[in-house]
Amino acid sequence: MELRKAEPSNNSSPIKQSLLKNVDVRAYTMLVGLIVIWVLFSILTDGTFLSARNISNLTLQMAVVAILGTGMVMVIVTGHIDLSVGSLVGLVGGVAAALMVWNDWGTLPTVLAVLALGLVAGAIQGFATVYLNVPAFIVTLGGMMVFKGILLGITKGVSIAPMNEGYKVFGQAYVTNMTTYLFAILTIAALFCLEFRKQQSRKNFDIAVNAGSAYLKLALISLLILGFSYIMTSYKGMPVPVFIMLILVIIFTFLADKTRFGRSVYAIGGNLQAATFSGIKVKKVVLSVFALNGLMAAMAGIILSARLNTGSPSAGTMMELDAIAAAVIGGTSLAGGRGKIYGAILGALIMASLDNGMSLLNIEAFWQYIVKGGILVLAVWFDVYTKKKGK
Repeated sequence: MELRKAEPSNNSSPIKQSLLKNVDVRAYTMLVGLIVIWVLFSILTDGTFLSARNISNLTLQMAVVAILGTGMVMVIVTGHIDLSVGSLVGLVGGVAAALMVWNDWGTLPTVLAVLALGLVAGAIQGFATVYLNVPAFIVTLGGMMVFKGILLGITKGVSIAPMNEGYKVFGQAYVTNMTTYLFAILTIAALFCLEFRKQQSRKNFDIAVNAGSAYLKLALISLLILGFSYIMTSYKGMPVPVFIMLILVIIFTFLADKTRFGRSVYAIGGNLQAATFSGIKVKKVVLSVFALNGLMAAMAGIILSARLNTGSPSAGTMMELDAIAAAVIGGTSLAGGRGKIYGAILGALIMASLDNGMSLLNIEAFWQYIVKGGILVLAVWFDVYTKKKGK
């Protein structure tokens, strides 16, 4: 009688491994695509594209969309969508300009007021979605038109300027080199501390630990962080909008990956019925996600209006589509349940790189829309493909 070796451990691990591979493939594909774009444009522009000055301008251009994309990831992960963030960006800028120019408000009360405006606007739309059972697509489509109408009513169709000097810091100033390097060192230290705690937790539960590869990956990430800091300090320093963007990304990444709230968000998007039966307060979580998304839109509106030094009735137009595109290109699934905050940053960086590189090459604007649209469709196809392969 021939005996077979028991293989119980291989029944479940291949499934987990395939899922992990899919996630890695998506992340590495984005990085490889970004590297290819940068190398190509660097060659075609004789190195101008990768100059310190252009990299600084490139990150400044992507900051607003990246902030919007960060909030949009959370919304899409829950299985919803928000089409109003672009109009909310414009409304925040218009209200801020009106308060400062027409009513002589100071910078701090203006910023607090418009942040509250964004938070409340997002919460109202979340309430309509989860408590009144109106689809988020319709709610936010209506919100897009309402916010645009209010903006036109406030500004009377004309730009309001100039902003306070203190307010303009949010869009035009640069962080000192010392602050940039200190921020980089603290970020690296935090990453190693979190990884150490993760490894210790696994040891406590007798889970296999591969600390070497994990710390090697962190070392590579640390080199990238230091390299980025060096490039920023080689020009004028890190732009304040980029600094704010990085802080928000870190906060939202921690919120999504390390808190009960973040786990609830992914659970809701992954399986709504299971999330409900497990005791997650679905309505409150989704409402909170919409409120946070409104807050991010307000922050983006502050940065954009500060950078332009005006509250414009046309500000924020079509930015909701850029935010959605950044999230999707960055790996967020439109079906919900899957997506990473850093993916939205990579998605925004890819789109900004395309815009910047083609502008340096004097390529006509219509090609930029065609190329970005094609990449968006390709990203969605890749999402569908990896899901089928995972099955």
